Amino acid sequence: MSKTSQQNSTTDASGVSVIHTQAHSSGLQQVPQLVPVSPGGGGKAVPPSKQGKKNSFVDRNSDEYRQRRERNNMAVKKSRLKSKQKAQDTLQRVNQLKEENERLEAKIKLLTKELSVLKDLFLEHAHNFADNVQPVGTETTTTNPENSGQ
Repeated sequence: MSKTSQQNSTTDASGVSVIHTQAHSSGLQQVPQLVPVSPGGGGKAVPPSKQGKKNSFVDRNSDEYRQRRERNNMAVKKSRLKSKQKAQDTLQRVNQLKEENERLEAKIKLLTKELSVLKDLFLEHAHNFADNVQPVGTETTTTNPENSGQ
């Protein structure tokens, strides 16, 4: 069996060369390979917003340029204010959580102390109760002097 293959190379609009290979005798279909056209073998992908634009000189005195700069400056101010507000909100939340943590730790300390007092009280009561109760079967009989003379 002899294998014969045929290669076709095309370049698409984005500057990527696509190589199509067909194998005749194997019966397997091969996937097209994407090969960059540039000799460096790589590079940055161009975002869709920049694909149709040319690197032309921008007139800094034009109205369009001034409007774009103004919009960008407003967006930057808005972004910085938003970032500053977020930092302030985070700091405020941290302070709230610290206060709550201190309050909860004080409550833990108080409840631990209360538990200790109640535990000691319970143990003392249980000890006194055990001393007053006599086990069953070891009852002492008291003799009545009036009945013993009969």
